[in-house]
Parts: sequence; structure tokens; C-alpha cells
Amino acid sequence: MRILLVEDDRSLQRTLMKLFKTQSFAVDATASGKEAVFLAKTNDFDVIVLDVMLPDIDGFEVCKRLRKEKVATSILMLTALDDVDYRIKGLDTGADDYLPKPFHAGELLARLRALGRRSLEEKTAVLSSHGIELDTAARKAFRDGKDLKLSGKEFALLEYLLLNRRRIVSRAEISEHVWDLNFDPHSNVVDAFIKLLRKKVDSGSKQSLIRTVRGVGYTVSDEDEE
Repeated sequence: MRILLVEDDRSLQRTLMKLFKTQSFAVDATASGKEAVFLAKTNDFDVIVLDVMLPDIDGFEVCKRLRKEKVATSILMLTALDDVDYRIKGLDTGADDYLPKPFHAGELLARLRALGRRSLEEKTAVLSSHGIELDTAARKAFRDGKDLKLSGKEFALLEYLLLNRRRIVSRAEISEHVWDLNFDPHSNVVDAFIKLLRKKVDSGSKQSLIRTVRGVGYTVSDEDEE
């Protein structure tokens, strides 16, 4: 999952970035509402975590501008303003969810996973294909009942491929969603992780899960298409 974090409290920003990276989310962060609008318009994020109290334009205005520009990315407002009127205002300006501070890390992560699935029209916490069972809540992956014991990045890569299994994803798309804006899409890291992932998911199976489309990228075909 790729997240844009908009938070001007540097300490909280660092804490949230560490939390998200423990889940192998790709995270880009800013403390500016104006920069958040620019980044959200020019990049493909799965969820925006948006603080209300920002130094330039507030989160309500950020949300309003993004919806006016037809940016449909899911928005989770995260703020100390817990009054019901603020929650109503946030939802009315286009936010998808609202979580007041202080919050429990587990609840925040669960809400992000739910918004991420909603943005890709996935209604279940378990993704399945070709004998693969990927539990996004427990962060566990199995094939034909066997625990694949994936690393954080391997799990994130497999999750992204399964969520997009009806299309071919390019190396640049993978690098942006599984890593972040600072990642060099021209490096061979994506190919190296695909190789490592294939070794684990195809071990003991007669069918290869990930297909390479030469010059384009990678795909996991729908079972119905085979």
C-alpha cells in the first residue's frame, strides 16, 4: 500500500512513518497542505492520512481541493479535533474516515487496510489466487496451506500484484507502491525481489504464479482467464 502522510508534528510524523514501514507500506510525507494537494494530484496513492491543523491551508481545505480536482484517493483524517461538528465537516468535505487523536496504532492500521481494499474494490481481508491465501490483517501468506514465510517487502509486493491481478503492472508502478518517491525505478531491486518472491511462492507448486510480460512488467492472471 502507498500512503501520503500529511502531518506537521515532526515527532508524530516520524512515529507514524516508522509504524507504516513496519507493515512495509510505501510512505511519502509532508507537513504542508499545499504540497499535499500537489503530491496527491501528481502521484497515485492508495490512502492519504491527513491532519487537520496544518501551517498553511488546513486539512478541510486540502480535502475540498482534492475532491474538486476529482482526486478520488481515500482520505483518512487524523486530528486532535474530536468535536462531532469537526467530524461532520471532515466527512462532508470528502474524507472517507475520521480518527481522533490519541488513537490506537492497531485501529489506525486496520482502518488503512480497509480503505486500501475499498479503493481497489476488494471487500475481504483475504486475497486468493492459484492456491495463494494472503491474509492482509494477519500479514500471513500461504500457498496450498504452506506458510510462505515472506519478508515485509515480499508480502507487500505479493499483495500489490494480487490486488492488481487483472492487469499488467510496470516496474515503475511497483516501485512507487511498494517503495516510495525516493526509490530509483531504474535499479534492479524490483526484479531481484520478484525473483526472491517467485522462489518462495512457486516452491512445490506445478504452476508459476507471477508472469513476466517482456518490456512491460508483471502480472498474476485471473484463474478464470486460464
